[in-house]
Amino acid sequence: MSKRLGFVGIIIEDRLKAAPLVNKVLSEYGEEIVARVGIPYKERHCRVITLTVDMSTDELGALTGKLGAIEGVTVRSALAKN
Repeated sequence: MSKRLGFVGIIIEDRLKAAPLVNKVLSEYGEEIVARVGIPYKERHCRVITLTVDMSTDELGALTGKLGAIEGVTVRSALAKN
């Protein structure tokens, strides 16, 4: 299973409900997360997290699947070709 560089974009609409669940999932993948930037976007009443990851397609699918299952969370991702 080869790993590739990629990113994950996460939008959290309800911080109080979703943030603890998001952080729990992210901690499961801490070894594969290269960088994490979180920005509160007060004007839109949401939070934005951007991750740089080094993972396989299976790992990325598992991570984004878990995050996407959390109510009030939108997630998108991509991996480099090589």
